[in-house]
Parts: sequence; structure tokens; C-alpha cells
Amino acid sequence: MEEDKYAKELEVAVRVVHVACALCERVQERLLETSNDHVVSKDDDSPVTVADFSVQATISWLLSEIFGVQNVSIVAEEDIQTISKDESASLLEDVVNTVNESLAFASKYGLQSPETTLGSTEILEAIARCNSTGGPRGRYWVLDPVDGTLGFVRGDQYAVALALIEDGKVVLGVLGCPNYPVKTEWLNYHYQHHQTTPQSSVTTPATGGKGCVLYAKRGSGEAWLQSLIDGEKMLEWPNRAKLIRVSSIDDPALATLCEPVERANSNHSFTAGLAHSVGLRKQPLRVHSMVKYAAIARGDAEIFMKFARSGYKEKIWDHAAGVVIVEEAGGVVTDAGGDPLDFSKGMYLEGLDRGIIACSGLPLHHKFIAAVYASWDSSNL
Repeated sequence: MEEDKYAKELEVAVRVVHVACALCERVQERLLETSNDHVVSKDDDSPVTVADFSVQATISWLLSEIFGVQNVSIVAEEDIQTISKDESASLLEDVVNTVNESLAFASKYGLQSPETTLGSTEILEAIARCNSTGGPRGRYWVLDPVDGTLGFVRGDQYAVALALIEDGKVVLGVLGCPNYPVKTEWLNYHYQHHQTTPQSSVTTPATGGKGCVLYAKRGSGEAWLQSLIDGEKMLEWPNRAKLIRVSSIDDPALATLCEPVERANSNHSFTAGLAHSVGLRKQPLRVHSMVKYAAIARGDAEIFMKFARSGYKEKIWDHAAGVVIVEEAGGVVTDAGGDPLDFSKGMYLEGLDRGIIACSGLPLHHKFIAAVYASWDSSNL
């Protein structure tokens, strides 16, 4: 049955992303309390934390246990070079403890915990197994363990992103957004706020409303949202999931643009000029990570554009899960030339025409594509 295709994979992916979100919440809480939890720099100077390695190890181990090591191929952001160094011994110890702590709660999410505590060798093996380079053939998972590490370190937005690609096409995507509230009106609530403010003076989002998981399967025409599991509750599948749709706004003057917070690898000035030329008037929503795709899929924003600075190559794990969720929720995602993103070329979105434009619908999308062609020659990108 076609509708049953990938049903098992989707269910497992949602369950493991829930485990990963709970892991991240625990690490972020400790990080914000101590401010000196392990944050190291990678070769490209981007920060990487205990959470990045722990999520990758946890998801890799769970997928391998469920589907069999020989059947699981994973493209993921982290490799074991940083964590294998002698000076990273205490970081590795923290990762081992964090993974075991998380896997001990696996049954809460309908998954099997390991029979014995995992040691550093098994943890390193799980991280190292994520060594696929993608490509046009076969089936492989694509994982960004903590997308938006800068947001994570600051107690802000971040995402756990897991997608499945088959023969170069994204067939399902799951986005865990632990700090993206189920109710949009809580979006500006800073979750670390209650740590410094007396409880009585803060309006706190209700239990179960703080974060969410979004997911979609290619060709279903449906995208779903679940709240994260609180306290002692067990994850029910499909957990009273709510169907989500993109916004119906197609007037640029009423539309909200989502843009990256980081200036390092995106051209904000070109985006701002483009937004103005199309007639956007509202303040942009600046959000870390793939939460931007979640905002469009949920109808909280209408446009996300990213034009990379010269020399920067977009990686598939930064987009795969978000793209399929937006598209199944009724949105459109292409490069700036109007072509679909090509996930079949390996770890990078090779052949990308200038940038990425995600919109809630075709009318807005057409306006932005036209504006790119009109302004590109005069831009300094």
C-alpha cells in the first residue's frame, strides 16, 4: 500500500526526535545554569556542544537498533575528530553520560533502552557510523543534531532535524523545536526568563506548550505538529497531532519575512533590498536555525530567503527536513531561479542558483523570483 510506505520510518523518526529534544532541553538547562558547559569550536569556528555529539550518538544508536546496523546509512554534521582528541576526554565523558541518561528514558517514547550502559567505544562507534556522503542512489538518513547551535548556547531557538532520502529525494522530514511554543502567541517568551525573575511575575506557557515536533511524509499533502512530552507522560502515536497549513496571506505588505540571525554566512543587505522592492513592510522575524521552515509551515511567517555569501555552500542537513514539511503543508521551496532544491548531489546543495526562497504560496513566490531577476545585476553579492 502506497500510503503505508515509510509509515514505520516516519513513526520511528518522530519518536527518536522526541528523545533528542528531551536530551537537548536537559543539556540547555545545565548550560544556562553553569555557562561553562563544554562548547568547543570546529574548524569553521562554529560552536559545537555536548548536545550535538549526544544527539548524533543517540539517534544513530536507536536507528541502528531498530532497523539493523547494516540497513542504516546516515549523513550527519558531526564527525569524531574533535571528540576523539586527548584534550576532549572530559567532553567525551559528558557525552557518554548524557547519551545513557537519555536512553534510560527511551521507553517513555515507545523505544527500547540498551540492556547495559553504553561505554565510550560504543558512543564513538555510533557517532562514526554517520559517515555516509549521500548521493543519488539508495536510502540514507540526514541528521543535523542541533541546528542553530548559537541559538542553543544562548537559550534561544534551535532545532533537531532528521530526514530520510531515497534515491536523491527527501521522502520524510521531522523537525524538533524545543523552544518553539505550540501556541504562536508564546513565541516571544524567553524560556530562560523564569530563572532570573520571581515566578509570580511571569506568565509562563502552560505545561506541554513549550516546544513542538513537526513532521511530514512526501506526497501525503499533510504536515503535522505535536507538542513535546511533559513530565511522566508517555508518547502516544500519533499523540493527538494537529494538522498544520501555511498562511493564506499573499499580499507582500501583510507578509512576514523570516531571516537568519547569523550574519556570517548570509547576505542580509541583499535580502533586505529584495524584501523592500517586493513591498514587504512588516518587521522581519529573525530566527536561529531551521525553525524558520517551521514558522512557514505553521503559518507564523510567509517567506524565508537565504542568499549565501560568496564561497559558502549550503549543506543538505540544514534544509532537507524543513523543505519537505513546508511543501507538504502547502508551501513552495526553490532556489532563486525557481528550481527545486537538489538533494541528490552529496552533502551539499550543488548547483544551487544564487539562494533559497521558501514561501507560503505561489503568488508570493512568483513575486520574489521576479524581484531576484530584477535586482541581481545591481547587487553586490
